[in-house]
Amino acid sequence: MRRIVFLTGRSPDQVLPAASVIGADLKTEPPSPQSLARLPDLGPDLLVADAVEDPARAHELLGVLASAGSAVPALAVLSREDLGRFDWAAVADEFVFPEVSEAELRLRLDLLVARRGAAGDAVIRLGPVAINVETYQVTAGARVLDLTFKEFELLRFLARHRGRVFSRAKLLREVWGYDFYGGTRTVDVHVRRLRAKLGPEHEHLVETVRGVGYRATESA
Repeated sequence: MRRIVFLTGRSPDQVLPAASVIGADLKTEPPSPQSLARLPDLGPDLLVADAVEDPARAHELLGVLASAGSAVPALAVLSREDLGRFDWAAVADEFVFPEVSEAELRLRLDLLVARRGAAGDAVIRLGPVAINVETYQVTAGARVLDLTFKEFELLRFLARHRGRVFSRAKLLREVWGYDFYGGTRTVDVHVRRLRAKLGPEHEHLVETVRGVGYRATESA
């Protein structure tokens, strides 16, 4: 699922009504420099700047990101009367008007992400953690995690089925395979190591369900 962060003081459906029906994970952050600093932890696939509410502020923030060489594609939502007031092409990858249709929005987003070379379906997200199933790289914000193959596979399996609880025996079968003869303690050891590498700020993403097993969750 694509994660979209809106820089706005409004709700996403007020900024871009079509976004609520495209099946994306929508987050909002105030249009401020502090929000820009939090973007690595939020791990967005796309940034949407609300330039209808405050076009000058939106242009300024997008300019900061562009100057910093941000790898996150940026979309500006504009009023028609503001189209020529600022040099949007210098700071944004794409723009739309608030009344854009669902079909057009999907197409613009797909083209935008493709132009930026984003990983798309190759990346599984679990909160601020990004799991690239093609490169086997896992990042937590701006930090790259040094995981073993089985730690990666365990995290990937849990993240693909976030919210579902799996027993230790089930995890052994799914991650280690039917021919693995290790005990269920193997799962506990790998979970403990995985949490240690995620760090105190992210270890809650792999949750223990007492008496049952483990699950991936984005809730703190």
